[in-house]
Amino acid sequence: MAGSTHTVTNQAPPLTQYDVFTADRALTEAVERHLDPAVLDEGRSELSALGRTSGSAQVQEWGVLADANPPRLRSHDRYGHRIDEVDFHPAWHRLLGKGVSAGLTGAWGRPGGHVRRAAAFVVWTQVEAGTCCPLSMTHAAVPALRADPALAAEWEPRLASPVYDRGLRPAREKAGVLFGMAMTEKQGGSDVRANTTSARPLAEDGAYELTGHKWFCSAPMSDAFLVLAQAPGGLTCFLVPRVLADGSRNVFLLQRLKDKLGNRSNASAEVEFAGTWARRVGDEGRGVHTIIKMVAATRLDCVLGSAGLMRQAVAQAVHHCAHREAFGEKLVDQPLMRNVLADLALESEAATALALRLAAACDDGGEQERALLRIAVPAAKYWVTKRCAPLVVEAAECLGGNGYVEESGMPRLVRESPLNSVWEGAGNVQALDVLRVLRRDPGALDAYLREVGQARGADHRLDGAIRELLTGLADLEGVEGRARRLVERLALVLQGSLLVRYAPPQVADAFCAARLGGDGGASFGTLPHTLDLAAVVARARPEPA
Repeated sequence: MAGSTHTVTNQAPPLTQYDVFTADRALTEAVERHLDPAVLDEGRSELSALGRTSGSAQVQEWGVLADANPPRLRSHDRYGHRIDEVDFHPAWHRLLGKGVSAGLTGAWGRPGGHVRRAAAFVVWTQVEAGTCCPLSMTHAAVPALRADPALAAEWEPRLASPVYDRGLRPAREKAGVLFGMAMTEKQGGSDVRANTTSARPLAEDGAYELTGHKWFCSAPMSDAFLVLAQAPGGLTCFLVPRVLADGSRNVFLLQRLKDKLGNRSNASAEVEFAGTWARRVGDEGRGVHTIIKMVAATRLDCVLGSAGLMRQAVAQAVHHCAHREAFGEKLVDQPLMRNVLADLALESEAATALALRLAAACDDGGEQERALLRIAVPAAKYWVTKRCAPLVVEAAECLGGNGYVEESGMPRLVRESPLNSVWEGAGNVQALDVLRVLRRDPGALDAYLREVGQARGADHRLDGAIRELLTGLADLEGVEGRARRLVERLALVLQGSLLVRYAPPQVADAFCAARLGGDGGASFGTLPHTLDLAAVVARARPEPA
C-alpha cells in the first residue's frame, strides 16, 4: 500500500475527453459569424465531431506517439535497390487519415469551405501539428494547379478526396492523393530566383526533365509535388509525381531528412533530381506567379496553425490554474495569475478572430475581399506567428515545473511554436511583401482601411491607432527599415477592429488598452488591473464534458 506521502492531491486532472471546438468560445463565435446560415448547422455538427475526436484520450495519445517516433528514411531496400521512402509510426497514419476525412484538404468545392476548414485546422493543430503540413500543402496546391485547367481537372478531385490512400502507386489508381512542395535551394533560400535546378523540354507537350536539388522538400512521402525550376523561358512551376503513369518510380532521390527543433512527426527532406520527369504548370517564366497562389494559402495556414497552438497552450494554462491551489486559493483566482491568463487569452482570441476573418474572405471571393487578403495575409502571417512562441512559453510557465516536463505536453508546444514564423517566408519576407503591396496595389490598402474603418468611433484607442497608422503610411520613402513596426501596427489595428466589433466588451476593452492604447507592458501579465480580467479568463476556460 502506498504511503501517505504518495497520496496525490492538488493536481489538475488531464484536459481530455472534451470537445475542443465547442470549448473554444472565440472559435465557435467566429464560425457562427462567418458561415452562411444555410450551412451553419452542418458546419457546427462536423466541427463538434472533430472537436470530440481531437479531445479524446486515444487521439491525444496518437499525437504523443507520432511526435515521440519520428519518421525514418529508407533510401534502399534489402537488396540494394534505391526506393527513397519514408516510414512513419502507425499513429501518424491514423492522425493523417482523420485529418483527410475531416475535410482538411477539401475546402475549395463546398459552401463555406474555407471557414469550415479553417476552424477544423485550428482544432486539429491542437492534437499534433506535424500532420498539418501535408494537409496544408494538399489543400494549397489547388489554386496553383488551376493555372492549367487540364491538370486541375485531373488532380483536383484526388486532392479533395476524403480518403487517405497510403502507398506509392500511380495517382489514377488511388482514391485520394497528397501534395508536397519543393521551392528553396541551398544557395538561395527565400530568393527562389537564384534557383539553379534546370528543366529541359522533352518531346511530349508540357513535359520536362529536371536536374538539380531542393534544400527543403515538404512532406516527401506525398504523391506529387509542385517544384520551381529554370526552364528556357525562365523560372517555371512544375508538377512532379512520385510514381509515373506506367507504374515506375520517378527519379526523386531523398538525400536525408531534416533533424528539426519541433514538428518532429512530419518529414522534411533534401531531395535531388537527376532526369526527373515533370509536367509544366502555367507558362514558362511564370513560376513565381503560379506557385504564389499556393504560398498564399499555406501562409494563411501558418496563421491558423499558430492560432491553434496558442489556443491549446491557453486552454492548458487556464485548466491547470482553475484546479491548482496555492496559498489557500485557486491560482486562477489570484490577481497576478489572473492577469497573466487574461493577457494570454487576449492574444489567442485576437489570433483566432483574425485567422477566421481571412478564411471568410477566401470564401467570399469578391474583388474587395481578394484585395484585403493581399495585404492582410502577409501582415497576419508576420504578427500572429511571431506572437505564438512567447505566448506558449508563458503558458508553460503557468504550470510551473510541471510545464517543463515532457508528460505535460507543453514542451512539445514550445518546440512547435516558432515553426510557422519561419516556414513560408520568415518575418522579413512577410514585411517586405506587405511593402510591395502598399507600393503597387492601392486597392489593397483601400480594402484594409474599409475593413478597420467599420469599427471607427467605437473605441477611442482604436481610433487613435488608426490615425497613427495613416501617418505612418503617408510616406513610404525609406520605409524598409521600419517595415516590421508598420506591419505590426497593421495587424494589431485589424485585430482591434475585429474584437471591438465582435468580441465581448471586456475582451475588446482589454485588448485596446494593452495593444493599442499603450497601457500594457512588454511581457504578458501586465494588463491594467482595473479591467474585468476575471471575465476574460472565464471565457477562455475549456470545459470538459
